[in-house]
Amino acid sequence: MRNRSTSARRLAARLLCVLPALFIVSMPVRAETVLVTGANSGIGLEFTRQYAAKGWTVIATHRRSSNPKLLLEVAGKYDKVRIEHLDVTSPDEANALAGRLANVPIDVLINNAGVYNDRSGCAPEDEECPGDWSSQNFGSLKFALYDTILAVNVKGPLIVTQTFYPNVKASRLKKIVAISSSNASLTGDVNQSAGIMLYRASKAALNREMQIVARSVRADGVSVVMLNPGATVTERQKNPRNFPGMLTSAQTVQHMIDTIDRTTMKETGQFLRYDGKTEPW
Repeated sequence: MRNRSTSARRLAARLLCVLPALFIVSMPVRAETVLVTGANSGIGLEFTRQYAAKGWTVIATHRRSSNPKLLLEVAGKYDKVRIEHLDVTSPDEANALAGRLANVPIDVLINNAGVYNDRSGCAPEDEECPGDWSSQNFGSLKFALYDTILAVNVKGPLIVTQTFYPNVKASRLKKIVAISSSNASLTGDVNQSAGIMLYRASKAALNREMQIVARSVRADGVSVVMLNPGATVTERQKNPRNFPGMLTSAQTVQHMIDTIDRTTMKETGQFLRYDGKTEPW
């Protein structure tokens, strides 16, 4: 009888050791989802690539007439990349996409799409065309360009954020991100270089509106941060790649993803650098 009791106790002890491991293995894996606007090139494309590599479901949006080649290549490598058409300035297109994404929680919403110079002389599909900066200098301002920049950089993030807010609110992580710029700063040296007036003004407006969004959604436990990616070399900015301090898209996006992972409600409404440090503006 003593031997049987000893054997039974040993068996019970083994089961107690094994059962937790079995339970952990059988637990469902959390499937996070990120929506990225302007995912056809540059920082947006790199966000898509890196989140997909982490196993996330990525809803990658663009406004091109056809799916961009580079984005298709990423989608071909990762089966959780979903390419969708979205002109962020169009409430109708945003609502149509929201209908297709009904009941899809979006853990992280990244407002990345932006316009920073005049690309009217570039072919629509030419992602490497640098565009023209001269029409943002005082004295030769192109006000039609200003309308476009404000529509994409300021109105667009509001349209996207409001439209997909129910998806974000229904998620586990509940995070909204706006990609801003150091050019949004109002506290810099007054003697800093002139130019890039329209783009700079739009990013300052983006920061302010996202501050107010953060206050509006705080009660729902949704955090909102603005991120400065730093001076980044993209397809359209090959000339300054050798300037001191320039970051590659891969570098800044890796830092920003780490920062997004770390942000909590304590940081909501703040303007942060890519590495998580507070950015004065």
